[in-house]
Amino acid sequence: MEKDLYKILGVQKNASQDEIKSAFRKLAKEHHPDRHQGENKKSAEEKFKQVAGAYKILSEPDTRKRYDAYGLD
Repeated sequence: MEKDLYKILGVQKNASQDEIKSAFRKLAKEHHPDRHQGENKKSAEEKFKQVAGAYKILSEPDTRKRYDAYGLD
């Protein structure tokens, strides 16, 4: 699993909240499990979970600061 949340969303560390939100929406739509069938569904589901987890941390200014300072626990 990728540990760099910025890399998961495909944005720079200095990305604005709007850029993070836009990247999340694009990737969530692309990797949503309901859009995939068969074996691709499982990999899409895993990627979707990674994208959602990265967005959850980076979308909140306090958790983003904590992540930038200390990384993931």
